[in-house]
Parts: sequence; structure tokens; C-alpha cells
Amino acid sequence: MAVYLYLSLIPEALIASMLPPEEFGQYYATGHQCKTKGQAVFFEVDSEFRHPYFPIEAGIARCVAHPDGKPKNSVYISVYRVLEHLPVEALGKLHLSTSYGQTLALEAQEPVPEPEATRHLYQDLAPAGALLVSTLDPVRYYHAVANEPTKFIRYPALAFVELGLGALAEDPEYGAMGDLPYDYMHPLREALMVLEPGVKDTKLVARAHSAEFPYRMVKTGFFVGNGPRLSYYPMPRPEVLRRDHARWWRLANL
Repeated sequence: MAVYLYLSLIPEALIASMLPPEEFGQYYATGHQCKTKGQAVFFEVDSEFRHPYFPIEAGIARCVAHPDGKPKNSVYISVYRVLEHLPVEALGKLHLSTSYGQTLALEAQEPVPEPEATRHLYQDLAPAGALLVSTLDPVRYYHAVANEPTKFIRYPALAFVELGLGALAEDPEYGAMGDLPYDYMHPLREALMVLEPGVKDTKLVARAHSAEFPYRMVKTGFFVGNGPRLSYYPMPRPEVLRRDHARWWRLANL
């Protein structure tokens, strides 16, 4: 029976499993026995990938079926400094699982910088869990904290998602909340109001934010980078999700 490798972002971990992606997503989101339900966000990792930092062979060796023939659900190979030791080239599809276990797969593509500055909301997923606003587009934001740092904060690798701001992107002080589901509206408005391109590009909203977020609020998509390389996993538009992935979309928004 095949053994798969996955990079989980909630929490950050390298995991071996005998479950293919959709079954792994269902298991990892809903769990067995006492595990709490919750979102699961994970990448497929090339099964041939090896790095001296990870005891991958030992993890795979422990990934054997149970006596009754049931597959081994998971073997945690590493839960510390995982992303920085995984080259972007080793990552495959990104899977988004609802708390009910339905999984949506996203394909990677090359990101393109935006020509004009606007306000963005980013949630770092790994290795940090911060929530930030910025006038930098996703490509420039990543390189500012990974390759061209102007302050003491620097990440060797980073995975993050861009979330929607609605009317606050243009008018952070008086813009209508609309259907924004965030419970941090006051600090969010304050952070957006102090942004000034070229002077104050980025502002922290929350140092340690909850890892979970509403899938419907994903604006552009997910980004993962290691060193100079950055990959982009675009989120399909809501109308596409309603048409082609109706069950996932409905359960993602319960």
C-alpha cells in the first residue's frame, strides 16, 4: 500500500499517511475518537523527497497497516521548522478541508506582482500565525519579509493567505463592514488607517491569531515561499465554487 507525504499548515507538520489526499483530508479535519473537528490545510509532498533534517525513512517504516488491514492514518515525522526545510519544488497540490471533511484541491501557478498599490489583509499560516495589513501586494510582501528585510523580522520560508477587506480596502475609517465576519474590526480599521505606501507598508493586527479562517473570505489565494522561490495557489471565484464544488462550498460556509 502506498505511503503519502503531507505538509500540514494547521498546525505545521510533516506527516506520512497511507490515506490518499481526499481520505486524509476527511480524517485530519474530523479526526477519530477525541480529536476536535476543524479546518485542515495541507500540501501533497513529493513521495521521493528526502532531506537530512527529516527522518522520513523512519517515518515511512512506521506507516504500516493495522492488523485488521486498516491503513495507518498518520505518522508525524516533524512538527518543528518544517516549512523552511521543504523546497517549494517538492510541494504538489494544496488541499483545503472543511471541518466536515470535504476537500478542495488547488493547483500552483507563478504569482504576478500587482501594478498598483492597495490595502491587503494577510494571515500568516506557517511558521508564524500573525495577522497583518499591508500596502504591499503578495509577491512584494513575501520578498519584504523573506529576501529583502528592512527590519529585524525575517522568515526563511512563509506560507500565508490573502483575505478580503471589502469596502475597508478603499475606506478603512468609514467603509461599511458589509458581511465581513471578522471579530477584530476595531484593531483592523486602526491598522489600515496608519498604512502609508513607502512610509508604513505593513502593520500588525494580531501577533498570535487563530489559525482557522473563513474560506469564503479568501481573496486571491494562498502563497508559499522558501528563499527566493514563491508559489501561488489561486482560490476559485465563488461562482465557480458554487457551480463546480457545490457540496464543499456549502459545508465550508456553515
